[in-house]
Amino acid sequence: MPDVLTKPKATDNKSNIVVKEMSWDPITRIVGSLGIHCKIDFTNKQVQECYSTSMVFRGFDIFMRGTDPRDSHFITSRICGICGDNHMTCSVLNQNMAYNVKPPHLGDYVLNLGESADYMFDHAIYNDNLCSVDFCGQMVKETNPGVYEKAKHTEAPNASVHGYKTIADIMDSLNPFTGKGYMESLQMSRLTREMFCLMEGRHTHPSTLVPGGVSTTITHQTLTDYYVRLMKYIEYCKKIVPLHDDLYDFFYEALPGYERVGYRDTNLVCWGSFDDPEYCDYDYKNMTNWGRRRFITPGVAINGELVTTDLVEINLGIRILLGSSYYDDWQNERMFVRQDPLGNPVDRNHPWNKTTKPKPQKRDFAGKYTWVTSPRWFDKRSGKHVCCDTGGGPFARQWVTAKAGLVDIGYIKATGDSLEFNLPKTVGMPAVKQVWKVPKWSNAIERDRARAYHQTYSAMVGLYCLEKALDEVHAGRTKTWTPFKVPDESISCGFHEAARGVLSHHMVIEGGKVANYQMFPPTPWNASPRDVYGTPGPYEDSVQNTPIFEENGPDNFKGIDIMRAVRSFDPCLPCGVHMYLGGGKLVKSTHTPTALASYNNGK
Repeated sequence: MPDVLTKPKATDNKSNIVVKEMSWDPITRIVGSLGIHCKIDFTNKQVQECYSTSMVFRGFDIFMRGTDPRDSHFITSRICGICGDNHMTCSVLNQNMAYNVKPPHLGDYVLNLGESADYMFDHAIYNDNLCSVDFCGQMVKETNPGVYEKAKHTEAPNASVHGYKTIADIMDSLNPFTGKGYMESLQMSRLTREMFCLMEGRHTHPSTLVPGGVSTTITHQTLTDYYVRLMKYIEYCKKIVPLHDDLYDFFYEALPGYERVGYRDTNLVCWGSFDDPEYCDYDYKNMTNWGRRRFITPGVAINGELVTTDLVEINLGIRILLGSSYYDDWQNERMFVRQDPLGNPVDRNHPWNKTTKPKPQKRDFAGKYTWVTSPRWFDKRSGKHVCCDTGGGPFARQWVTAKAGLVDIGYIKATGDSLEFNLPKTVGMPAVKQVWKVPKWSNAIERDRARAYHQTYSAMVGLYCLEKALDEVHAGRTKTWTPFKVPDESISCGFHEAARGVLSHHMVIEGGKVANYQMFPPTPWNASPRDVYGTPGPYEDSVQNTPIFEENGPDNFKGIDIMRAVRSFDPCLPCGVHMYLGGGKLVKSTHTPTALASYNNGK
């Protein structure tokens, strides 16, 4: 079991304490409307309070009602301009279950190849072109000049692999638009977008994904074009992983106690991804078995313990809570689903039974302050609604898969406490083995480190599925789609992973139309506010009581430690970009960036 850190308590001594309210709204270098509002104790150098806000509402679950279910993947992909393909994939998986349709093996492999390319793209561009800017030379000079000076005189342990002699050289390579590493990652993102489009036509809204498979015409040439680009990316992974290891290990050494930055208890959710067509039939009644055959294992971790890898149990444990969200509850609304297809009871707060009832209002940190709901996982053992996070995606995926020990595809092996990656020989580098070990902590640095290793993970899944797809083509099995019929009545769910974490779509069909459609991407899991029980969401929890290592004082404070904590989750908020105001109401709302002032004055 990982070591558990005890978070320092906020001091009760109010004399001579310098406390300042600060807000970052919107957070930069992410997509969407995310605000972080803090009270910072500069005397004891720690954050006292944190509130996470998103001030725009996502209304897709409202206007999905009454639509033709065959349109759901086209509509829901528009939820996001970043991970629209993840939503489309999840919707297709959802529809496969609803229509009882099984794609040909090649169709499933094409889906996996497209999604692995998307993961490769997202993790490369986010880690080195967005998140790692917080660790670049220019940023470290401005916030921790003493650390940068030490970095200039610290040799990089893996210099012979990645080519940077000192830690400062690594930092400088991440400087935006001038650093070599920064620019190389931009090039890799272009390659991986090309790989994606070979499989799914276009990004962000794929043109070839449909229930029952894909419409892509797959030939030997298509797969060869993908392979050429993939091998370049694998060679890139051989350098980028040790580079990030050197950088993050240095921060632990240079700033003792840095493991507390962004730390929270290891409460993780992962729905798994990359179905194995040899076992997956998309039947809910068999979901426990085919879910465990995924190339990324589904699972829930509570307090550092893997409590389940059963997708049926995972599904039934999801609860959507309110509390600090701008909605009315649905306790007096209709129950759409009382039992799942296996006869298990379904809770009123499960997504199948949620009715979205938006209620725009003034932001109040003592009451309601965000459009984000509070998904929780109900632990039957304790009777508690556990606030879990996705670890930014890669951390939870690797933690669960490593602990479960179910994946072994040659290129990737889960051992119970680690993941072993076997990277083949590439043009410029020999074959190598990389090992990601389950870390002691769930914190900012380990979320970022996991993302670097997940670039390798995604590439190795891509290589495995590419070889399987080639086998199908060589055998003449080039069909990629299976016909289907839409039933009059059905309940279904799709479980997938967006690049930054869990994604699920839940659908109820009545009279051949959508009666209820609820989507829960990583955003509400990570960006949720305090729920009805007063439990803060993961962003809030990871920032609250985090120590401050920045050398700047209150007057020139950048908030770099806070930003590293938040950005380690790979925040993406465009799932909230469509405002629903009912019957054409005009709402005008004004507030100050330091909105905590009104909350504190009202105490």
